Amino acid sequence: MKDTVTDTHANLNTDENSAPSPVWGLKRDITPRLGARLVQQGNHLHFLADRAGFVGTFSPDTVQTLEVAFAALLTKLEAQLQSGALDPRRQHCVTVQHAGFTCEADTLGSVGHVYLAIYQTLSPSIDEHS
Repeated sequence: MKDTVTDTHANLNTDENSAPSPVWGLKRDITPRLGARLVQQGNHLHFLADRAGFVGTFSPDTVQTLEVAFAALLTKLEAQLQSGALDPRRQHCVTVQHAGFTCEADTLGSVGHVYLAIYQTLSPSIDEHS
């Protein structure tokens, strides 16, 4: 029987009126992005909303798409933990993709946490003008 990811993959909406929060996750020069520090228990990852935040602004439609894709990205990261590609004791960045989003993740050698950055994978626009 396959273990499933539980309700730890919470709603990703943010409150625009809230006070600025610390930047979580892997530091990247890409914006907008979602950064988070996940809690790792064995081969399972748990999302904590107070350890995540957006850098830059996604459109409401993109946030909605990310909410749907988020669980699939975490399932792929859990598979990376299970295979040993994502190692809790060794700093090594892995990349997974789903539904137009790229997720970079690394434990940074800290047993118990996985740091990530998720951003939209952009394709060249046909309507782009020079």
